[in-house]
Amino acid sequence: MEILGVDVGGSGIKGVPVNLDQEKYLGDRFRLDTPMPREPKAMVKTIAEVVKHWDWKGVVGVGFPTVIHKGKALEHGNLDKSWLGLQVDDMISQKIGLPVNVMNDADAAGLAEMEFGVGKGVQGLVITVTIGTGIGSGVFFNGELIPNFELGQMKYKKKTSIEEFASRRVRLDNEMSFKKWGKRFNKFIELVSQISQPELIIIGGGASKNLDEYIKYLKTDIPIMAAHTRNHAGIIGAALGARHLLK
Repeated sequence: MEILGVDVGGSGIKGVPVNLDQEKYLGDRFRLDTPMPREPKAMVKTIAEVVKHWDWKGVVGVGFPTVIHKGKALEHGNLDKSWLGLQVDDMISQKIGLPVNVMNDADAAGLAEMEFGVGKGVQGLVITVTIGTGIGSGVFFNGELIPNFELGQMKYKKKTSIEEFASRRVRLDNEMSFKKWGKRFNKFIELVSQISQPELIIIGGGASKNLDEYIKYLKTDIPIMAAHTRNHAGIIGAALGARHLLK
């Protein structure tokens, strides 16, 4: 079972074919910068260039950084406002001439972890958190995805959202130490703990590889683990989400 997985992020668009039977990439990830501004025409063109790089003729799964319902963008997230209400799967499919499934990128990353990573077999409530340009989240109960839980959009003080206070981009842009930023990210963990008590929180995205640097500042009794699939989860999960198109 081979599907081209594409992970659309705020800074980069990455893709590689994935063999889901053997859980491995069929090459090295190909990455292009996300065009600025993040408008539909330019971004769809870039996604098409990633697909073209692989000379791909089969099913394509896309993880997309906003709320997606039946292929439609219900929010615009960190993208241009013109994405709101667009049928994203149809736009990409028409551009590349291939069957396409589109899902929320954090849901995709979580799907990979629940299928192949540290969430496999964990019962009860599990929350996956991707920390990058923003803060994405995937919520699962007994292994089943509850889609489009945008926990990074929770309000915090005068910020529009907690991700504007505690994302990885905020740490990098402000050259914060892991101690200072870890205490900020702990505010996110506190908010999550106020509304839920998951069995496990899985940290993915660009900040997952540095979890040992800041986990000591996360004051919670909830177990926290780094994603096994690390920053590759979005691509693998996007491919997993498109499996139904093969049937």
